[in-house]
Amino acid sequence: MDPRILEPKPPKKLLALDGGGIRGLISIEILAEIERQLQTKLGRDDSFVLADYFDYIAGTSTGAIIGTCLALGMRVREIATFYEHSGPAMFDRASWLRRFNYKYEDARITQNLKDVFGADTSLGSEELRTLLLLVLRNATTDSPWLISNNPSAKYNAPERQDSNLRLPLWQLVRASTAVPVYFPPEVAQVGNISFVLQDGGMTMYNNPAFQLFLRATVEAYNLGWRAGEKEMLVVSIGTGSNPHANTNLAPGETNLLYNASSISSALMFAASNEQDFLCRVFGKCVVGEWVDREVGNMVGERGPVFPKLFTYLRYNAELSVEGLDALGLGDLHPEDVQQMDSVDHIPELQEVGRVVAKKVRAEHFF
Repeated sequence: MDPRILEPKPPKKLLALDGGGIRGLISIEILAEIERQLQTKLGRDDSFVLADYFDYIAGTSTGAIIGTCLALGMRVREIATFYEHSGPAMFDRASWLRRFNYKYEDARITQNLKDVFGADTSLGSEELRTLLLLVLRNATTDSPWLISNNPSAKYNAPERQDSNLRLPLWQLVRASTAVPVYFPPEVAQVGNISFVLQDGGMTMYNNPAFQLFLRATVEAYNLGWRAGEKEMLVVSIGTGSNPHANTNLAPGETNLLYNASSISSALMFAASNEQDFLCRVFGKCVVGEWVDREVGNMVGERGPVFPKLFTYLRYNAELSVEGLDALGLGDLHPEDVQQMDSVDHIPELQEVGRVVAKKVRAEHFF
C-alpha cells in the first residue's frame, strides 16, 4: 500500500456512510453534490473523484457498497447509475418456499458486486485508493465485525494464514448487506474457520461515524492519526431516518407481534442516533439536523472535551410526514421512501437526496 494512504497530510478526512438498502440513493445524491463542489473548489477536471479527497471511508450495508465504490476511485454518477440499473434486480424475490427464510435471492446481488469490484479483488488490493472500513455482524461469534484494509491492523499481517486482507472484497460487502429476513447470510472462510456473516446494520454501527474516528485514532488499531478540530474532518451521511411515532398506541397493542416487527428498527434507529450524538459531543458539529428537542443540533455547543477532537458534518433527512414537509417535499408519501426495498420509488429517493444536498457548502470541507 502507498505510504501516503497510511499517513496523508493533515487534516485527515474521514467519510462514514450509513446503511439503509435502496435508500442509499439519498446518500449518493448528497455525495454527488459534495463531489461537484469539491471539484470546483479545488479547480480539478472531471477526473476528480472523492478518493482524491477522503483518506478513510467507512460503510455499513448499502454504505459498504457505496464506500467501496468510492475507495476504488469511481465517480459518484457511476455509482448512481449502478444503483438505478442494478437496484431493482438486486431485490430479486425468492421462491415462495424460500420466503419462509428470506424475501430475496442473493445470486444477482453477488454477481453484480463481482462485476463491479472484480471477482478476484481482495480487501488488501492495491486498487483501493483509500483506507476502507466495512461493518459486518459475525453471527458465528455473535459480535460486530469491523474489518479494514489497514495493513498494520493486528489480523491483517500478511504472514497470518487467516489474514483478513486475503478475503474477497465482494464477499465482505455482500455480507455487510445480508439483512436478516431480506437476504440469506454470507459464509466466509477465514483460515480454517467458517464464519456466518450478516448485515452490519444489525450491530450498533449502522451509522459507523464514531467508530471510524476511533479506528483512525486509537493506538491499538495501529494507525494513530492525531485528533483535533483542525487535524481531522469527519463527514457522516445518512440514508434517511424513519422514527415510528404512534401517539395513539395503547399498552395492550405492545404484544409479541408488535415487538417482533418493531424492535429491530427501533434498535437501529437508537444506535444510529447514539453514534451521531457522540460525534456531535466530541466533535465540533458544523452542520446537521436536530438530534432531539432537548439538545437541538449541537452546532456550536460545548461538550466534556474542549477543544473538540474533530470537525463534524452530518447530512441526513427524516422521512416522516413532518420531516418531508420540512424539506418542502410534502407531496411525497412517506411509505414510498421509508422502506429499504422501495425499488419502485427510486426517483422519489433521489429527490429527497437532492434537497438534502442543498445543505452542502464547500467551505465546510476546508
